[in-house]
Amino acid sequence: MDRVNLTEDLSLSRLVYGMWRIGDDADTSPAHVQAKVEACLNQGITTMDQADIYGDYTAEAILGAALRQAPGLRDRLEIVTKCDIVAPIGKHADVACKHYDTSAGHIRASVENSLRDMGIDRIDLLLVHRPDPLMDADETGGTLDALVTEGKVRAVGVSNFRPWDVELLQSGMQTPLVTNQIEISLAAPAPFTNGDLAFHQRRRDPVMAWSPLGGGRLMTDHGRLGKLMDEIAEGFGTDRSAVAVAFLLRHPARILPVLGTNSLARIARIAEAQSVTLSRVQWFQLYEAATGQEVP
Repeated sequence: MDRVNLTEDLSLSRLVYGMWRIGDDADTSPAHVQAKVEACLNQGITTMDQADIYGDYTAEAILGAALRQAPGLRDRLEIVTKCDIVAPIGKHADVACKHYDTSAGHIRASVENSLRDMGIDRIDLLLVHRPDPLMDADETGGTLDALVTEGKVRAVGVSNFRPWDVELLQSGMQTPLVTNQIEISLAAPAPFTNGDLAFHQRRRDPVMAWSPLGGGRLMTDHGRLGKLMDEIAEGFGTDRSAVAVAFLLRHPARILPVLGTNSLARIARIAEAQSVTLSRVQWFQLYEAATGQEVP
């Protein structure tokens, strides 16, 4: 499994296992979660992607139960998590509306909760989950810097930020922001041309891609794109999910697809995407089918 360096002492596996649906599984037992993690590790997938809000604020604790049952597992993983979304569900059921909170108090409380729920003493990568219109860049940035200095967080990034959001937060920080997790796929190709990927390529930041299979839409597409993915997949002896992920891997922005599934059988096949090397023509054929038009 290829790896991508974020800092001098932190690298992530090129493919990341996303745990946003882990609380939706019929079986959330520590043993079953451990089986999922082991299936990833068997392929060299060492990076687990979490967020405090996943599973109505329960997903981190579900992972934590598995880590407590198998203490040696933690040292084989990089754990990514996120904070700042406050939704009227789970432990925040009494709030009046969904909102974002990047205040120092909320970020610190979120980090402490994540550490406790997962039973770990350090988060490898903390992401600010969504841009907050009320963010004070100096307050938020200073808090993130302090968490790194204190050793509670190894590295910091963002999620769903546009270039100007990244620059604003970075202006209040000493610690470099090392990644941005955005929606990008054949079902959401806008970042290829709207400046998002170009911005991060200029900064030399790897980009994490959430929903690389378009929330499952790419798997059920019966149009031109679906047929093309199937044709290419047949040529490589794989399935269209591997082609969709390979489309992202082919880009020079060092995209790290975040793949989430609760099926052990599907988890075991995630790494197949690395065996698919698309030609430039194949990449543009897929891009054309995804956008519905030829490039200018």
